[in-house]
Amino acid sequence: MTQQRRILVVEDDQTIARAVRDRLAAEGFQVRTAADGQAGLAAFASAEPDLVILDRLLPGLDGLEVCRRMQAARPVPVLMLTALGEETDVLVGLGVGADDYLAKPFSMRELVARIHALLRRVERAGQLAAEDAVIKVGEVRIDTAARRVFVRGAEAQLTRTEFDLLRRLAERPGQVFERERLLSDVWGFSEAAATRTVDSHVRALRRKLGSDVVRTVHGVGYALVRP
Repeated sequence: MTQQRRILVVEDDQTIARAVRDRLAAEGFQVRTAADGQAGLAAFASAEPDLVILDRLLPGLDGLEVCRRMQAARPVPVLMLTALGEETDVLVGLGVGADDYLAKPFSMRELVARIHALLRRVERAGQLAAEDAVIKVGEVRIDTAARRVFVRGAEAQLTRTEFDLLRRLAERPGQVFERERLLSDVWGFSEAAATRTVDSHVRALRRKLGSDVVRTVHGVGYALVRP
């Protein structure tokens, strides 16, 4: 029998927390909830979840700090819930280690789809880690086995999702990938309305690797610049 996946939900709105808990339990997950940042960190340490659903705005420690501390303790996929529409808030969340984000209000169907996609990505990353390969495109060097990235010899600290996106683009330097294709290949789902997720991660990559590393093809998608 396959072991149940463990999910931690850190959400101070108890109506949302209960609805998410009940839906995920019905999907076959073991679910634990916490109502604030400190309780979330304690539950994270004791429950060792396979995935965390984390509200951006929490009493006490906010979601950004909670995410930062969780990733420092043990890398884990994090889906951040946000009521904030500002792009800066989204980029900050991705920068501290969130793998994906979902804006409130959201549908339970989309939440479940995102969770399954994140868990599949973790499994696939484990399989790809066995490959011993280095991809070099211009001044960017990607060690796929160690999941490390270097720009002009200096290491760039990428999140799990940023690394997976860069690796996909680097497999075909110069080729233009449509946003929908990247969403499917990297995130594992193809909701057309979620393509902003791709845009946000590309902006994060540019901030860490250089503004000229990824090229935008307006109305189509993105390509890794071939030197």
